Amino acid sequence: MIGGLGASPDHGACSRAQCREPATWRIDWRNPRIHTGDRGKTWLACDEHVDYLRGFLEARSFPVAVAAFADIDGSRPDAADGDDE
Repeated sequence: MIGGLGASPDHGACSRAQCREPATWRIDWRNPRIHTGDRGKTWLACDEHVDYLRGFLEARSFPVAVAAFADIDGSRPDAADGDDE
């Protein structure tokens, strides 16, 4: 996993445990209990694991935004999404 905290990763492998495939997706998320609206984390995912990682986070009601890894724009999910824990 990559701890984003505002940093944009520019390369990497999938964040799924034991997966070494190249990342094709960027998953920006935050835990509202510990991250303010301007802080969050970024995980990277391959095509096989993007749905698993997104589902893992959404099951915890974390705000999540998924974009193609090549489309990095620095955006982060915020509290306005209405997805509070």
